[in-house]
Amino acid sequence: MFVRCSGRWIASGAVFAASLICLFHFAAAQESASPTPEVPAASSIKKEAGFPVTDQLTLEKCGTCHAPDAKGNLSRISYIRTTPEGWEEAIKRMVRLNGLQLTPDEARHILRYLSDEHGLAPEEAAKVAYFSEHRIVDEKIDPLVAHGCASCHALAKPLSWHRSAEDWKYLKNMHIAFFPAAQFTAFDAPHRRNGGDEEPPKGPSPSEAAIAYIVKNAPLHTPEWAAWQPSVQAPSIVGRWLIAGSQPGRGRFFGEMTIEPGKDSATFETKSKVTFACGAPAMAASGAAIVYTGYAWRGRASVENAGSAPGDPKTVRQVMMLSKDQNEFTGRWFWGEYQEFGMDVTMRRANGGPVVSGVDVTSIAAGDNDATVRIYGDKLPANLTPADVSLGAGITVNKIVSQEPGLVTVTASVNPKATPGDRTVSVKQAVLPQAFAVYDHIDFLKVTPVTSISHLGSATHPKGYAQFEAIAFSNGPDGKPDTPDDINLGPVPAAYKLEEFVASYGDDDASFVGAIDPKTGFFSPASDGPDPKRKSMRNNYGDVWVTATYQPHGAAAPLVGRSYLIVAVPTYQNWDQPEVGQ
Repeated sequence: MFVRCSGRWIASGAVFAASLICLFHFAAAQESASPTPEVPAASSIKKEAGFPVTDQLTLEKCGTCHAPDAKGNLSRISYIRTTPEGWEEAIKRMVRLNGLQLTPDEARHILRYLSDEHGLAPEEAAKVAYFSEHRIVDEKIDPLVAHGCASCHALAKPLSWHRSAEDWKYLKNMHIAFFPAAQFTAFDAPHRRNGGDEEPPKGPSPSEAAIAYIVKNAPLHTPEWAAWQPSVQAPSIVGRWLIAGSQPGRGRFFGEMTIEPGKDSATFETKSKVTFACGAPAMAASGAAIVYTGYAWRGRASVENAGSAPGDPKTVRQVMMLSKDQNEFTGRWFWGEYQEFGMDVTMRRANGGPVVSGVDVTSIAAGDNDATVRIYGDKLPANLTPADVSLGAGITVNKIVSQEPGLVTVTASVNPKATPGDRTVSVKQAVLPQAFAVYDHIDFLKVTPVTSISHLGSATHPKGYAQFEAIAFSNGPDGKPDTPDDINLGPVPAAYKLEEFVASYGDDDASFVGAIDPKTGFFSPASDGPDPKRKSMRNNYGDVWVTATYQPHGAAAPLVGRSYLIVAVPTYQNWDQPEVGQ
């Protein structure tokens, strides 16, 4: 389990927070470790065929250092594939360290070429999409592999690169050259105690185990890339797209985006507007995007009439994947100093006919005789009757309260004996499966994100906030929690508080790290700097539990869930920030 700091690095000054993360990750990894992969012998690594570089500008700018061979392969470059973020990171490194000189237009051209011709297939990118989307994810990793790679960064970072087996070994050497301490803190076996008298551990070292794992899971040649590469082309996506999604703290939203052609076949201009079902102010934005490798949308949009609250977006970055049939986008829009705020987004092509995008409710209780449901969509039929609308088995639509092409409001009754589970909504021929759930009781709460990180701030260093939600669940048919058949009932109005995560004698982090809104679950970190009110004038960092309590209707006792929160010092130095959007 590893906490990724929203794609940001914790600078060297944040030793405390970094140590917490590494220790927490390593201990958790022990709980669900998979067998350590076998380490390939050096003699078994064969020279693999590369992907020739054919772009003239890339040959001109990169070929001076990366030697070409008779087949058109450039050293290193032809034996690597990665995401647009990965290639931009590599280009920036060449500029900073090796004197590469590029104009902005030349850099964009090379980035486009390498992402398109030396990129990842959609199936490969989907496995590590959370890294590009700046999500906080708990990675379950073999402990040796974790110690070798994820002591410093998420395992998704190397897994977002596909290299030849030989090039993976070059990468290890590069780490030792750039970060010599990694040899002793991560790559070799953990330091022996008691003066080093005990026998050294047997088996592969962490770096050997990590290389074996990555060589197996991120090879240069894959069936997925072999199938996708010939089909890479600029997608046909100009037109109207219907938006549906959810934002922690605000719930579900619906809207549309208009995509217009940009300056070339892979760039686009956008205008979007989303409306929140909770009644929060609508968000309108305009921007631009590039689609790399035929599916990887990277966009940026400026929000109109942006608010001034900490969570209000001004500029939104968009990372999405286009489906192979070019009819659906899925991904995340995010903002904030640490990309801590975000929206899960699905966009479907408006096909000219009636479409159901979603409903405002996430769940309805069995036996509810007066449930109001708002159905969002596009070009919904007029003159609807209750018989034209279905909310699924066991639910009777009683009345059409109001109707317009984009929104139909109905009241409904749910049979007390209705089977719990997901329901399909239909308005005549327009159908949306898994639109909401029916339940007869709530079994447990899960506070999301399950593991999170926030950052202290000051006048010179912006704060990193955190938004929590209490999600209710029913156990599902098997009667057991945390299994695939659990029924997600959506957020509930819980009461939030901070509790001490006891890590040492006299731990007092909960009193200093910041405050959480008891009604909304919004966490605001404290100020950075030595605190004279704290023992030894320590900074206000620490780790705490975020606890949510909710009393379901008719339940004998309240339900309680909690999330682990690390509050770290600011990112004092940001070495690099990929910006592959327009």
